[in-house]
Amino acid sequence: MLVAGCAKFPESGPRDWREKITDGGQVEVPPGSPGEQGAPGGTPPPQQPPGEATGCVDPDPQVVATCLDPVGAIAVLPGGVAALVAERATGRILRVERGVAPVLVTTVPVQAAGGGGLTGLVLSPAFDEDQLVYAYASTPGDNRVLRIAPGEPPKPVLAGIPRGGTNNGGALAVDREGALLVATGNAGTAAAPTSLAGKLLRIDTLGRPAQGNPDPASAVLSSGLNAPGGICNDPLSRTSWITDRLADRDVLYRAQPGPLGAPAWSWPARPGVAGCVAGPGLVAIAQAGAALLYVLRPAPSGGFTGEPELLLTGVYGRLSAASRGPDGLVWLGTVNKGGGGAVVPSDDRVIRIQPPAGGGSRL
Repeated sequence: MLVAGCAKFPESGPRDWREKITDGGQVEVPPGSPGEQGAPGGTPPPQQPPGEATGCVDPDPQVVATCLDPVGAIAVLPGGVAALVAERATGRILRVERGVAPVLVTTVPVQAAGGGGLTGLVLSPAFDEDQLVYAYASTPGDNRVLRIAPGEPPKPVLAGIPRGGTNNGGALAVDREGALLVATGNAGTAAAPTSLAGKLLRIDTLGRPAQGNPDPASAVLSSGLNAPGGICNDPLSRTSWITDRLADRDVLYRAQPGPLGAPAWSWPARPGVAGCVAGPGLVAIAQAGAALLYVLRPAPSGGFTGEPELLLTGVYGRLSAASRGPDGLVWLGTVNKGGGGAVVPSDDRVIRIQPPAGGGSRL
């Protein structure tokens, strides 16, 4: 399945999250991107991308890759220049880098019906040494976590997660202890306490319950999920956030052992929450239906401070996958094709932006 000349991942250790102040919700061109205006501290570009795309050529300096199928997940590689991108319905995993044609890494056989497909992707906690990648995928018979190694076909690590007519998507992350966090959909039913559906699982890289779980014999950390869209970890506070789509609202949870309890934030209008990124003082949530990036600022007391920021409104269309690079930049994927929104010739796309910062906010 792996093509010749698989991605050679940059050898660079992780760096700390860095925020850069933007003006009232504008998003800056990432440092070093083609078309960056002037030296550091120069004028940021406007919200609207420059020019229009012609075929797969997109003049927007924030666009990293074009003409993809709808993006299900992104995992940024060490160094922050390139990333692995999962296409939800095709099962393809591609290495993308601005100015370089996407390279096929592998194809995961998937069944995308019922919100499934290839919806989760994360680097191994020891990626620099083992070059392993983990994926969350739907098959005709189940949902599962797969391990992907260079030169080998994908292998199941945790299989048998129930699948049903709806809510088959899932998400992956790695916590501070190096355990895999796996958010699973409820497969369209009220999941039993012993079921792996509708749960936040915490496993080691071999698929076993991770050390430190409430029940040492169980992979289940939390319960009560419906149709999760993303997991993200704040590297300083060690808080894990999960986005979820309920029947009557979209929500953001703080992960905790046992039942997830009341959401930390709710959206009654159901804007289609998807992937998220977290860093010191902020949580940014990609929204597909609302076609924007929604930024909240957690407070030490457990609530949120200030007003939410709505960024990139309508600029790139329906946003889905989200991932933070080791340099602090935010990577986002779109799901415009077949999603009911406006489609441009270069869709679907992966973009890379400077994260918002600063005390002010603008709606």
